[in-house]
Amino acid sequence: MRTPRPLVDEDFDLDLKQKGVDMRIGLDMARLCLRETVRAVVVVTGDSDFVPAFKFVRREGVKVILDPLGHSVRIELKQHADVVIT
Repeated sequence: MRTPRPLVDEDFDLDLKQKGVDMRIGLDMARLCLRETVRAVVVVTGDSDFVPAFKFVRREGVKVILDPLGHSVRIELKQHADVVIT
């Protein structure tokens, strides 16, 4: 076997892209509500990609609280939250 060489900065490539994060959060929301682990979820977002997750957990009886941190949010997202913090 050859002796391994030490790692240097050039061996790493910084990749800050987010891939599938919304889906993973939505799956976590679904899993937590199906296990009856939560009675409410607080989601800090303005992304309407969460509408299906909001619909699902609300149908399962979990309250959805939306906090867009003062940013504008599409009406569809607000319509599927029980509480919108302004």
